Amino acid sequence: MIKEPIILGIESSCDDTSAAILQGQKILSNIIAGQDVHTKYGGVVPELASRAHQQNIIPVIDQAIKQAGVSKSDISAIAITRGPGLLGSLLVGTSFTKGFSLGRDIPMLEVDHLQAHILAHFVDTGKDMPKFPFLCLTVSGGHTQIVKVSDYFEMEIIGNTIDDAAGEAFDKTAKILGLPYPGGPHIDRLAKIGDENKFSFPFPKIQGLNFSFSGIKTSFLYFVRDGLKINDNFIEENRADLAASMQKLIVDILIGKLKRASKETGIKQIAIAGGVSANSGLRDAIVAGEKTFGWKTYIPEFQFTTDNAAMIAISGYFKYLKKEFLPIDFVPYARALHKAKK
Repeated sequence: MIKEPIILGIESSCDDTSAAILQGQKILSNIIAGQDVHTKYGGVVPELASRAHQQNIIPVIDQAIKQAGVSKSDISAIAITRGPGLLGSLLVGTSFTKGFSLGRDIPMLEVDHLQAHILAHFVDTGKDMPKFPFLCLTVSGGHTQIVKVSDYFEMEIIGNTIDDAAGEAFDKTAKILGLPYPGGPHIDRLAKIGDENKFSFPFPKIQGLNFSFSGIKTSFLYFVRDGLKINDNFIEENRADLAASMQKLIVDILIGKLKRASKETGIKQIAIAGGVSANSGLRDAIVAGEKTFGWKTYIPEFQFTTDNAAMIAISGYFKYLKKEFLPIDFVPYARALHKAKK
């Protein structure tokens, strides 16, 4: 019996340092170290992020290897996030990867961060995996896309944000309401106790399958500003209802475009990925689509929603099977290489 390769995955694209060990598609460990230093700034500070990665990367990888119960000599290859992301953060991960690869004489595997979020669905956790082709709504603080997935690395972006991402809209809403960064989880928590129909905001009219969230952020800001002119306690008295109403708007925008994409492509296999896929309102709406639209849906485990190295390792595993290895002189890239279909 042929032994499945053991892949070490490393993720350092933003403010989470993560390392994971997979044997084949089975997860042996998935360690994530966050960075609390950014909280007081209300967002990620790139220079601070790269310094924190330098402090975290060796302990995180050491812990991942120990938790997996393997040795360094057992590792078949090392997969690394090449981009997109913060260049300084990416350089920490790629520099370590090159050193580890040379020291152990094992191949390196490049992983696109956005593709990895989608491929996280193929980590073997005992749940059903999507069948090709399927549509994946990838939503995070930096990206909002609808991707048609025909194979592990055959992906076409058929819908994209033309300005801000859905996650950014959640964070901006939280900031206006005086909630800590990152704001998404706080909005989600408040939305559960708020009235989602209490307030209404303009629905963006964007043609095709693309998204726009800049306008709703502005309208929400002006709405709250006007409310404060009348009542100094407007936010305090309505915080949960404001959060719930804004969350409903964002989810309705996402589901509306996904519904249209499914109708246009005829694809009813539907997945979600990215940090915002942890939002309970979005999860509930996706599941409801099974009954309403006849979808077969796939929702990631919470450990695979945020940036994590398991998704990097599983992507690397499929690259390893194709023997698509990186040269030692590769460099990371900050911007996404994949563009939306026009």
